[in-house]
Amino acid sequence: MSRVAKNPITLPAGVEVKFADGRVMVKGKNGQLDMDVPAGIELSVEDGLVRVSDESIAQNTSMSGTMRALVNNMVVGVSTGFERRLQLVGVGYRAQAQGNKLNLALGFSHPIDYPVPEGITIETPSQTEIVVKGANKQVVGQVAAEIRAFRPPEPYKGKGVRYSDERVLRKEAKKK
Repeated sequence: MSRVAKNPITLPAGVEVKFADGRVMVKGKNGQLDMDVPAGIELSVEDGLVRVSDESIAQNTSMSGTMRALVNNMVVGVSTGFERRLQLVGVGYRAQAQGNKLNLALGFSHPIDYPVPEGITIETPSQTEIVVKGANKQVVGQVAAEIRAFRPPEPYKGKGVRYSDERVLRKEAKKK
């Protein structure tokens, strides 16, 4: 069994995990997530701990560590949630959340309306800051990546949409 899978997952108060018919369901205050479990991987829930075990086949050994990490992400997501912060750098670059749409002005001749997927909330504390929140870590990261892809940061002036913890390597301008 993988070293990652040997560590049990501690369940916080208010989080419920069920494993039946090859699916794992995690329910908490931020919602409910479920996922298919590959054949050969077993989950057991006892005394507030979730343990992952496998049959001793090489492929199952590597999948047991992956499943442990995915179930842990589900538990963290339904209890505390995940968030990604984005910053808009550039003159006239603005963002505004309106219901289930995000309006972006990124220097194009037209505004961009991004429809927010279900299970995700987008906040704009200021015009140049976007906060993407949700219970599913993969979906939160995907939404943040899609917003960033509208205008990724360019290396000469640093303008564009970037993650708040991202460092943009700047290039020196062309010399005469």
